[in-house]
Amino acid sequence: MALTPSSMLPLGTKAPNFNLFNTINQQYLSLNQVKKDAGLLVMFICNHCPYVKHILEGLITLGHDYLDKEIGIVAICSNDAITHPDDSPEKMQQLANKKQFPFPYLHDESQQVARAYHAECTPDFFLFDHNLSCVYRGQFDGARPGNSTPITGQDLRAAMDALLSNTSISSEQKPSIGCNIKWKN
Repeated sequence: MALTPSSMLPLGTKAPNFNLFNTINQQYLSLNQVKKDAGLLVMFICNHCPYVKHILEGLITLGHDYLDKEIGIVAICSNDAITHPDDSPEKMQQLANKKQFPFPYLHDESQQVARAYHAECTPDFFLFDHNLSCVYRGQFDGARPGNSTPITGQDLRAAMDALLSNTSISSEQKPSIGCNIKWKN
């Protein structure tokens, strides 16, 4: 496992478009189908990464807490499923169903979406406003495997709450840290 920080996409960057396979319902979903009036949260996660596993219940809780809010939420797995079979669409569907994900879990087989978002690690978070401009790209919170920091999602939640209340989001944002995306050769 290579410890990799997020690339910190420049604030103001427009959300790249996508149309990806939703492993939960076996249909394709586009950016326009998942965004809501206030914006969109794009999370790059995967099944096997210990950093994602560590906060997974927190991500699911966040998804439920914001389900009725005006921020769309989508999770994307871009890992090479050949070298990492735990991240195959079938395994993604199994995990999403077992854990009852409250958000779509999309498969980025070509890895073009991860590249367009400059995603580097799992987990990697990108929050966009109503104009689909990036307003937050950073960590969920300070919790990591091996530390005793509680899993609260406080950093991401603060940004999402500020977006919903139309207040400013601090540009001082800490990068997410996790496993590198498993790129195809």
